Amino acid sequence: MSSSVRLFRDQKYHELKGQCIQQRRLFEDPEFPASDESLFYQSPPRGKVEWKRPKDLCEDPHLFVNGISSHDLHQGTVGNCWFVAACSCLALRKTLWQQVIPDFNEQEWDPKKPEKYAGIFRFRFWCFGEWTEVVVDDLLPTVNGELIYCHSNVKNEFWSALLEKAYAKLAGSYEALDGGSAADAIVDFTGAVAESIDLVQGKYGEIISEQMKLFEDLLKVHKRGGLISCYIAASHGSTSEGETRMGLIIGHAYSVTAVRKLRLGERLIFSFQAEKLFMIRLRNPWGKREWNGAWSDNSEEWKKVSSSERKSLGLTLENDGEFWMTFEDWCKNFTDVDVCRIVNTSFFSIHKTWEKKMMQGAWTKNSEPLLNRCGGCFDNKETFLQNPQYIFDVKKTEDKVLVSLQQEDRRKYKKEGKGDSIPIGFEILKVEDNRTYRLHKLTVQERVATSPYIQTRAVFLKRILKQGRYILIPTTYHPGVNAKFILRLFTDVPSELRELKADKPKMTCWNLLCGYPRRVTQIKVRSAEGLQKQDRSGGADPYVLIKCENQSVRSPVQHDTTSAIFDAQVIFYRKNIDSPVIIQVWNSNILCDQFLGQAVLAASPSDPREQQTLQLRGRGRREAAEVPGRITVKVFSSDDLVEL
Repeated sequence: MSSSVRLFRDQKYHELKGQCIQQRRLFEDPEFPASDESLFYQSPPRGKVEWKRPKDLCEDPHLFVNGISSHDLHQGTVGNCWFVAACSCLALRKTLWQQVIPDFNEQEWDPKKPEKYAGIFRFRFWCFGEWTEVVVDDLLPTVNGELIYCHSNVKNEFWSALLEKAYAKLAGSYEALDGGSAADAIVDFTGAVAESIDLVQGKYGEIISEQMKLFEDLLKVHKRGGLISCYIAASHGSTSEGETRMGLIIGHAYSVTAVRKLRLGERLIFSFQAEKLFMIRLRNPWGKREWNGAWSDNSEEWKKVSSSERKSLGLTLENDGEFWMTFEDWCKNFTDVDVCRIVNTSFFSIHKTWEKKMMQGAWTKNSEPLLNRCGGCFDNKETFLQNPQYIFDVKKTEDKVLVSLQQEDRRKYKKEGKGDSIPIGFEILKVEDNRTYRLHKLTVQERVATSPYIQTRAVFLKRILKQGRYILIPTTYHPGVNAKFILRLFTDVPSELRELKADKPKMTCWNLLCGYPRRVTQIKVRSAEGLQKQDRSGGADPYVLIKCENQSVRSPVQHDTTSAIFDAQVIFYRKNIDSPVIIQVWNSNILCDQFLGQAVLAASPSDPREQQTLQLRGRGRREAAEVPGRITVKVFSSDDLVEL
């Protein structure tokens, strides 16, 4: 974790605690007072609320009783099962909760030194790209002497109630936590990368091959410290918090506490086709009410599993809200899953490590098209390229790329009725290998990936991309929407992600001496065919070299072919418009590369912009002798440097 931690409202924990101990008083937080404004902005809780400290609620208060566990938690009266589900997930991972609850031993009540207790606690959340420390007092809202929000099933354990108070402070009030997303809370606890998967749309309950892929993916995520939660979306006609025939609660976040392949007992090998069952364990934040189908706590199926296997699974048969299901039943009964990946960027790991780049940006409105940065999604043809643009390189032949786009948390705007996330997404375009200025028109570029556009705080995509240069364009769905975002890109080798800000080459004093570009030319070399055979097997290892003035760009080599697909793109800002563009085809050799032919182009704005096939010629001017082979190209030129 980064050593730099931002202090929320600039409150310094040690300083405040020291002052309270010195003055022999308990901390009362002026930034989040024990009053109605901290509780609600619209709907007050039922009953008369009294704010009480843990010592007023029990004899021997503690942060933790017998450690931290996913069984510690119960939901209160506010609709925040998603927060409780996220806490259940967090409790499974010691390294993660110790980031959220720093120096927990120092914060714990010490009955031997009661004078060290000052009624002040601190928690850390990953807010919009940086760890943020939130300080709270321990005055908690109660009705009739009972905690009304998140609480432990042990009367004298308070970590979850205090953590929730800090999270409510960050959101503006307890009511602002009503109806959120477990994935968002997990990201705020860990800095993880969130992905939302629609099990119905993806047909995971029907297509077994997709189901198996998802199981292996979730198994890997869980093994590597990731956190998973799921829910059943309330459909038309079904009410949120209603119960299905199988005992599951609709519109209710469940935390996934285990993903396992279960070995069946010896007797089963003959009656079942497989030796292993794919299983998933869930927890209901209410701490009761469980699945009642196959493999539920008291079902017949468990009798078929050896006692040692049951013991290793930690099977308990209480109505404690935790239960097992087969993965197939899970895919059929739940509609949505939130997967939070802890992406490993450590150099000292046995698992795959990733190179991470993070950028902060904003969609901002401006009436001047070249300055506007909120052009909406790809469907808005006129304005789409007026969004922020980020360039990155894939340096391997192909590389797996993970992209996370996250908008600013909008819960704090709930009071004004603007608390909903806006629909966001992004496009990835393969562009010219030498592009360094903003893209103004889509001509030869290739649209290689589109994220889903959803009204969630974060959007995630993983893709395998081929070697080359790419532009990533984060967008709101509708144009003209102002908002902030963070963009995270994970690749196997460094990607050099950076924002493209300039529209064209900068005018400098040097240009007065050397000249300033007068024309921009874009070229795409699609393919070559009919090349001269270069080896005994009748193939060649061709590549193209595209040259203009003193610049040149070389494509990757295509092996063992005389008909190669290159899809090489380049852009040139040309000072001398009489100097031609030369496209050469070469054969790659160990000792010395061999020239196979070239095409010479004037590349003027009046030239045709359609795809054309050109005959290769020998070296020299355009009239040089023909040689075997043709190339298929597209050429665009303009004397307006911000047209392309």
